[in-house]
Amino acid sequence: MKFSIQSLYTWYQNLLRNPKYRWWVILGTLFYLVSPIDIAPDFIPVVGQIDDVFLLTLLVTEVSGLVIEGWKARKGDLGTEAANTTEGSTSTASTIDVDAVSVK
Repeated sequence: MKFSIQSLYTWYQNLLRNPKYRWWVILGTLFYLVSPIDIAPDFIPVVGQIDDVFLLTLLVTEVSGLVIEGWKARKGDLGTEAANTTEGSTSTASTIDVDAVSVK
């Protein structure tokens, strides 16, 4: 088995497509940041801060992704409700957006 950064990144992206795992990543990151156990101790000058910065970046990315998705969903829901009230009850057709994922 060949390990590479690209394979790790691909695994991470596939993992986060499921919202349940996204919450586990957020909770795990928060737990790691507040726990006294550290992969690279902070008293080592540069290396100690690299893992913390990486995890903070991961945490901000995931939380902002959730906020943006929630905002888009709420904005989309409000937009369709307003469109339905102005159109009247004669039209029931709607458009559904689907994210396609290839299965191997």
